[in-house]
Amino acid sequence: MCEETTVERREVYYSGRVQGVGFRYTVRIVASRFAVTGFVKNLRDGRVQLVAEGPAEEIGRFLGAVDAEMDRCIAEKQQNSGQATGEFAGFDVRF
Repeated sequence: MCEETTVERREVYYSGRVQGVGFRYTVRIVASRFAVTGFVKNLRDGRVQLVAEGPAEEIGRFLGAVDAEMDRCIAEKQQNSGQATGEFAGFDVRF
């Protein structure tokens, strides 16, 4: 019997001292340890946007690792979940 893996998309907006501290590059390094695709990007309003697609449990572990690495910089985060689009080939920093 084959177990089906739920693939999803999560979009997280981080606020706090999340720009100018290596946040995006740390997230990219953390992402390389997980089976996720997507991107991380600075927003003009001072927040950072992270979009990740992959198996639900893997995304949870990935976001937990991001929190563990960058907790000192994160004041607040907003998270949305949805259906994966499959549009990403890897995980990148966007500008």
